[in-house]
Amino acid sequence: MSIDRVEEITGDSEGEPTAETAAAVTAAVRYYSVAPGVRLNVRSGPSTSYSIVRVLSEGARVPIFCQTPGQTISGPYGTTNIWDNIGDGDYISDAYVYTGADGYVAGRCG
Repeated sequence: MSIDRVEEITGDSEGEPTAETAAAVTAAVRYYSVAPGVRLNVRSGPSTSYSIVRVLSEGARVPIFCQTPGQTISGPYGTTNIWDNIGDGDYISDAYVYTGADGYVAGRCG
């Protein structure tokens, strides 16, 4: 469900988002576990050539807002070119995130 669709359902009479819209959008974001025992570099783009913006601690759980193809990485959960957007300009390789799927679990970024 896109944000536009949620606003169409729960926006006020002028189309402005309401508290219900914010709650629905927040509820739509799922959190996923990073591989056990891993301190994971968060990068500014979908490749190890991008700068490290922070490091996730062991046991971290992350939201996946969208996903995008990038550099192919091998990790605890296989080899993939999928990168997860976990915040504004924050990307991690999906090879380190347990999503329960081998493909995309969120919409494409952009």
